[in-house]
Amino acid sequence: MALDLELLVMAYANGVFPMSDARDDPETFWIEPERRAIIPLDGLKLSGSLRKVIRQDRFTVTTDRAFPQVIAMCAESAADRRETWINAEIESAFTAMHAQGLAHSVECWRNGELVGGLYGLALGRAFFGESMFSRATDASKVALAWLVARLRVGGFRLLDCQFMTDHLKSLGAVEISQQAYLSLLAKAVPRDPRAAIGAAGGAAQAAVSAPPVPGISASSGASSTVGDWSSLDRLLAPDGLSVVTPSSSASSPGKLILQSLTQTS
Repeated sequence: MALDLELLVMAYANGVFPMSDARDDPETFWIEPERRAIIPLDGLKLSGSLRKVIRQDRFTVTTDRAFPQVIAMCAESAADRRETWINAEIESAFTAMHAQGLAHSVECWRNGELVGGLYGLALGRAFFGESMFSRATDASKVALAWLVARLRVGGFRLLDCQFMTDHLKSLGAVEISQQAYLSLLAKAVPRDPRAAIGAAGGAAQAAVSAPPVPGISASSGASSTVGDWSSLDRLLAPDGLSVVTPSSSASSPGKLILQSLTQTS
């Protein structure tokens, strides 16, 4: 049975999300953890070596270019995880939300091959990170850095990571109580998230004709209740180029990403 998309959106707006026990398990259940992992948008930790990887643009980074491939690769078993919680029902629901402009992916490419990425749900000014994968050293970390930069530039307030892991902790994730999380969630997501869905569509349409963002700041054209997912694209490619490369930006994309992560508001 397919997940109802409106129910799914309402669940996330209330701190609940779906999981399955295994990739081939047809059953989906709802989770509301007592402890929640988040990455403060001003608290991402990048090692010196990772900063160098980003600055040198060792990966070509895109967004929403390969959402179906990203979620499929996140659902694959790997050396460090024999089973994943993304079953066919969850994959189908998120693919449908992506088609509606609610779910997004960040992709890392090397020599034309997809080697890392992540996906999640954008709702109001919150982004619910679902899963990430890496097939090359530092690929998922670079994707996360680009995600945080995108959220900062777009005026988002909350990056939810669901459960704490050693990997996320090393990148600056912190664990908070359910009560503290719900307080942050209430400030980031409107009381009726269905209104935010409509506003998101309007903000996305306005972004097409919006002028380039001056400097590194949140877009002034975004709705007061909805983060602007596209702000970073206009910053990196103000001339409208569909693919951002070091030669198509006044500075290298990686340098601008690092600048956005250290800029104070």
